[in-house]
Amino acid sequence: MKPNKNHVFLAATICYSLFYVCRLSLSLVKTPLISAQILTAPELGYIGSLLFYSYGIGKLVNGFLADRLSLRRMATVGLLGTALINLLLGFSTGFWVFAGLWLINGWLQSMGAPAFVVSLTRWIEKSRRGTFYGLWSVSHNLGEALTFVTTAAIVTHYGWRAGFCGSAIVGGIGVVILLIFFHDRPATMPSLDTPAPAAETPAKPATPWHAQKAMLANPVVWLVALSSALMYVTRYAINSWGLFFLEQAKGYTTLQASFVISASAIAGIFGTMASGWLSDRWFAGNHFFPALLMGALNAVALAIFVFVPGGYLALDLLAMVLFGISVGALICYLGGLIVVEVAPAGSAGAALGVVGIASYLGAGTQDIISGLLIGGARAGAKAAPVYHFDSVRLFWLGAIAVSTLVIFFSWQLHRRRTARA
Repeated sequence: MKPNKNHVFLAATICYSLFYVCRLSLSLVKTPLISAQILTAPELGYIGSLLFYSYGIGKLVNGFLADRLSLRRMATVGLLGTALINLLLGFSTGFWVFAGLWLINGWLQSMGAPAFVVSLTRWIEKSRRGTFYGLWSVSHNLGEALTFVTTAAIVTHYGWRAGFCGSAIVGGIGVVILLIFFHDRPATMPSLDTPAPAAETPAKPATPWHAQKAMLANPVVWLVALSSALMYVTRYAINSWGLFFLEQAKGYTTLQASFVISASAIAGIFGTMASGWLSDRWFAGNHFFPALLMGALNAVALAIFVFVPGGYLALDLLAMVLFGISVGALICYLGGLIVVEVAPAGSAGAALGVVGIASYLGAGTQDIISGLLIGGARAGAKAAPVYHFDSVRLFWLGAIAVSTLVIFFSWQLHRRRTARA
C-alpha cells in the first residue's frame, strides 16, 4: 500500500495501544493465579518488576537504535514478540518460567515507543508535532481501557490462560495492521528530520555532549525525574494491583473491578489531550503549576479509592475518573514537557532518557514492594488466604504525596535559577 501520513499515524496510535494490551495482561490474572496457588503475591511483584526494569533499559537502548534501523521492522518485531510471549504464558506455570518470559516481554515492549515517536518526527511537520504527539499519547489510555474491558471478560468466562491467549491474538492483529499501514518515511519526499547539510553543521561537534553535561548538572532535571518515578509508583500500583485490590479489599467481581479501573484509562484520555493546552492557555506555558495541581488531585483521588470501604461504586468510579485525568496530565508534564523546557538546547532527548529510566525504576520497585506488603499481610488458611492492605495503602498514597512536594520544590528551584540567569 502507498505510504500515507494519516494511515501511518493511525497505525502507530492503534498498535501502540495493542502493545499495552500485551503488557497489562498479567494484571488481569493475578487473582486466579494466586487462587490456584500457581504464584504468590510477592512472586508476582518480582515478576512484574522485571518487565519495568528491562523496559526502562530497553527504551533507552532502542531509542538510539530507532534512528538507525527500520522503524517498521522494529515495531513489528516488538509487537509480534510480545504477542508470542503472551501466548507462551497461556501454556506455562512456575515462577521461573513466568519471570523469564516477562523479562523478555519488557525488552520487546520497549521497541514500540521509540519506533512510533521517531516516525512522528519523519511524517509530521514540526509545527504540528506537538498536537499529533498528544493525540498519539492517547494510545496509552486506549490500551489500558481495552485491556480492562475485553481481557477481563475473557478471564472471567474462560480463565487466566485464555486471558493471555486473547492478548496474543490482539497483538497478532496489530502486527497485520503494521505490515499494511505503517511505513518508515514518506516515499516521495525526504524525511522531515533530515540532518542539515554539512555547510550548516555547527563547527563544534562536541556541543551536544556539552549540552548533555549541562543537563546532567541541572538539579531541576533530577528533581523532576524523582517526582516522575514516585508518580509512576502510584500509576502502576493501580495498573498492576488495582484490580486485585478491588477484588480482595472491596469484594468486587473481576468484571466489576475491571469496569472501575477502566474508568481511569478512559478519563486519562482527556487528561492527556488537555494537558498541553491547559498549561499554554491558562498558565502561559508554565508546566510546573498545573503539574502541582494535578499531583494534588491525584492524591485526593487515590485517598478516596483506597480508604472508602466497599459498596460505594459511585465513589470508586469518581475516584478513578479523577485519578485518570490527573495521571494522564502528569505523564505529559513530568514525562516530557517540563524537562524539555528546563534542559539546554540539544539535550532534550538525553533529559527524556533520564526521566524515562527513573520512571520505570519507580514502577518496577513499586511492584516488588507492593507484592511484599500485600503478601506479608496475608492471614487465614492457605487454601483461602485473606489479604490486608493497610501498609500498601500508605505506600501508594505516600508516593504521590511526596511526588507532589517534589514538583513544588523543583518549580521553586527553577524559578531561582532562572532569576539568577
